[in-house]
Amino acid sequence: MASRPTIIRPVPVHSRTPIPLCSRSELAAGRLPPASVLRASPICTWADNNIMTIFVTSLQPVRETREKQVQLWKELILDYCRSQKMYIISLEEDFPLFSNTKIERSLSYEAKEAFLAALVSEGRAEWMDKGHKKCLILWLRIQDWANYILDFVKENGLEVTTIEDIRSGIETHGTELAGIDRGVLMRALRLLEQKGKAVIFKGTSADDEGVKFSV
Repeated sequence: MASRPTIIRPVPVHSRTPIPLCSRSELAAGRLPPASVLRASPICTWADNNIMTIFVTSLQPVRETREKQVQLWKELILDYCRSQKMYIISLEEDFPLFSNTKIERSLSYEAKEAFLAALVSEGRAEWMDKGHKKCLILWLRIQDWANYILDFVKENGLEVTTIEDIRSGIETHGTELAGIDRGVLMRALRLLEQKGKAVIFKGTSADDEGVKFSV
């Protein structure tokens, strides 16, 4: 009797019902599922309960497969950080996307560093230290944040406002700006200031810092 093909099944955080993604042979050939299919969890199990991750736990040796592996993880990291409003990833601390405690599997340090380095090379992340231990994730580039802020200001008629109101004001709720990392916000505002579209002014405390826009 012919043996059944082995199927990779994800373990979604919101469902206990496994969904087939691709066969072992498809994985070996580099035909990987799109990032949209894997957003719930990149950690998968074999149908025969021989647990493994979708890309094992390390970088793939075959160049073509590795390139697809890196591309998928770049998308996963950006999508996850954007949905969770996370800006900083520490390679020395647990990060939900890189491990699954239920099946006791996690990406190797080398793989995590490689995926983040790929984002850095594209301007979608920045190392925060020389040792590459912490990484700032820019799911929107600084220029994109600046453009987003201008559109937000125009839509809400906010010619003058405080820095904190941009991060946590009533108008901000439900937008990308809600809870934005203060450092990222200030860089975007300084870029607008350089272009003559904003003026940052200081108050008696950090909470009183404000900005006047020219829109």
